[in-house]
Amino acid sequence: MSQSLPAESPINSAKLGVPGYSPARLLKSAWLVVAVFMLSNAPTPLYIHWKQQFGFSSGTLTLIFACYILALVFTLLVAGQLADRLGRKKVIIPGLIASVLACLCFIGAQSIYALLAARFLTGIAVGVTVTASMAAVVDAGGESRKRQAALVASIAMVGGAGLGPVMSGAIVRFLPHPVFTVFTVELLVQLSAIIIAFRLPPVQRIGVSASRPLRLPSIPKKNIFHLLMGCLFFAPGLTATSLMLSLGPVLLNHYSNAGSPVIAGIMACVMFTVAVGTQILCRKLPISQVFYISGTALIVAMLSIIATLHGGGVKMIFIAALASGAAQGLGQLGGLTLLSMNIAADRRAEGNALLNIGAYIPAGLLPVATGYLMDITGMTLSFTLLASTLVTVAVIGLTIATRQRNLG
Repeated sequence: MSQSLPAESPINSAKLGVPGYSPARLLKSAWLVVAVFMLSNAPTPLYIHWKQQFGFSSGTLTLIFACYILALVFTLLVAGQLADRLGRKKVIIPGLIASVLACLCFIGAQSIYALLAARFLTGIAVGVTVTASMAAVVDAGGESRKRQAALVASIAMVGGAGLGPVMSGAIVRFLPHPVFTVFTVELLVQLSAIIIAFRLPPVQRIGVSASRPLRLPSIPKKNIFHLLMGCLFFAPGLTATSLMLSLGPVLLNHYSNAGSPVIAGIMACVMFTVAVGTQILCRKLPISQVFYISGTALIVAMLSIIATLHGGGVKMIFIAALASGAAQGLGQLGGLTLLSMNIAADRRAEGNALLNIGAYIPAGLLPVATGYLMDITGMTLSFTLLASTLVTVAVIGLTIATRQRNLG
């Protein structure tokens, strides 16, 4: 039996005192998202450098990534509520301060512990960004442009995620002292975001008590299905791109002898460029069709990884990256749009938090498990198990989406 959903629920923004549509504020808010996500993926081309410098295993490499995910998830538990109660600006600025501290930790890193601290701080910054900053982008779209603003927020996220690694990959290849140079540039980017954040107008919360005790994020029961549908496609897509970011350079080095930081950076950039491009191309499609394409792209990505394990070479790795980008980009777009169209404005940041918690937990755990399993059993079995798991999830998601007649 299919479930019919309203294309859009009435959204009450009176409690938030949210101003109407402002193109300038929309772009400024989007830059905050771009800046932090540039930092989130900038280390990707440097992982092989650090692996050689500090001598850690593939399992430890994915543990560094998991430290980022851990901080992100813990931040998501409170950042959305604080953003809805105190206003976006009061939460965004501390998150950007965490990103500045992360840059300083990367610059001075002399051990794996410094890398863990830097990634932990980055996770805090990203957790604030995907709740408060992305909600600020949607707020800037006003009530009449929620869908377009959700698209801008989603593109800003994947655009920044793609710019970071290509910038750092080029610096690693062509400039001396790559770690210092990469994170000095990133430091300047984060400082520019702080300046913009201070200039954003405060959004007054009306009728929302800031003194209530913090609790686990929640949304109205009527919106739980919207959240689950978003997670069902965003989570495996994000897991696929997380796998390519954390272990993609290892695949390149092992199966194609293309372990150059530039190649790794280009791969990451292309992956997120596809994520942006597919969102722009599919922005007017019904959400159900967006989910169909996301699930299909995920299956293509995982089959390409399996083909890589059996001699496919660098071509199949790049196909896997392209398809992973499409899977994440469209899964994220579908999830964000579904929530923005159906969840009230005073619960929007909490909804974003839950969507990202549901996506980032598997995106952190599965690549880490794959990395440690790879140290024990080798690449073929570990990657095949992960690919099979994600294909199964994609098939389940596509089956459920097919039964829905009106996702919006």
